[in-house]
Amino acid sequence: MPKNEPPQNEFSRSGPGHNFLRALEPTRVFDSYWRFAAERQEIFYRRMNGDSAPWSADPILRNYRFTNAYRASDRVSQYLIGKVLYNDQSQDAKEIFLRTILFRLFNKSQTWALIEAKHGPITVSGFNPTEYEKTLTNAKEQGRRIYSSAYIIPPVASSRPQPKHVGHLRLIADLLDRDFSHQLEQADGLADLYRNLRSVPSLGPFLAFQLTIDLNYSNAFNFDEDDFVVAGPGAHDGIAKCFARAKPAQARDIIEMMRDRQEAEFERLGLAFRDLGGRRLKSIDCQNLFCEISKYARVAHPEIQGVSGRTRIKQVFQPVRDRLTLNYPPKWGVQLHIPPSTLLPNDLFD
Repeated sequence: MPKNEPPQNEFSRSGPGHNFLRALEPTRVFDSYWRFAAERQEIFYRRMNGDSAPWSADPILRNYRFTNAYRASDRVSQYLIGKVLYNDQSQDAKEIFLRTILFRLFNKSQTWALIEAKHGPITVSGFNPTEYEKTLTNAKEQGRRIYSSAYIIPPVASSRPQPKHVGHLRLIADLLDRDFSHQLEQADGLADLYRNLRSVPSLGPFLAFQLTIDLNYSNAFNFDEDDFVVAGPGAHDGIAKCFARAKPAQARDIIEMMRDRQEAEFERLGLAFRDLGGRRLKSIDCQNLFCEISKYARVAHPEIQGVSGRTRIKQVFQPVRDRLTLNYPPKWGVQLHIPPSTLLPNDLFD
């Protein structure tokens, strides 16, 4: 594997972690990380404001699908926040846990909507895994996809063969029976919440951390998103492309350094980054941006290799035609100067 090349422009000497950054030997992808973040957020605002396509002069951003600079702005997270967490149902921790894990294990809004259409609002008292199994089995037999392809959801290990969705529904039933949500309520921070979720069979590091962030969107938990972060496989690849001397064990420190240096680097590059209504990029957002720059660099910087070995971006941008309202956890106090009732294209969040 060829050694990554250092950037042509010197990184900012202001901001925290300068010596650490220098030791990592930033490549030219490091600058692209910040430019990507700024331009992807501009696309979000242009579309939110009703501007006509194309929303960017960057051909890569125009032709391929990338998530938003802020995780909470993505379509699945928006559905989770607006229709799963803050949906006029109970904010009790056990109810929140059921709704969150059921949604995230399938990671598909159509699956959630199908269950609710067949069985009514999803509640602890009404949760019926046997009936849910029948509904989802029937959907599969009709050729409908019940799992998202965004990332791999591993099956639950079993002593005898069973459909993947059956294992997940029975796992949820078992967690409810042993009041697992009460154990989560005792967590003293984001890292502790993650460790508890990581102990659940079939929840690997990546999925457990996604659930940790999802639960923390709700009113049942209120930890600082900057307290803890876990790098997924895509983030590790992006980190390797941004820094010639990065080691996998440094991933968390690198993500936190990027979070802390964001203002200094945007200023250095002359980028007027528009944050999310007063909310700066958090650790989870910087982690996600590493995943996205990993993909972006396959086209923009094909000469710089990461650790995944992937060379193409598979997902082409295709607008989705249904519509959603824009929702963020009320406790964040995000102010975007857009009427709450305004309907926005669902693909705004892609």
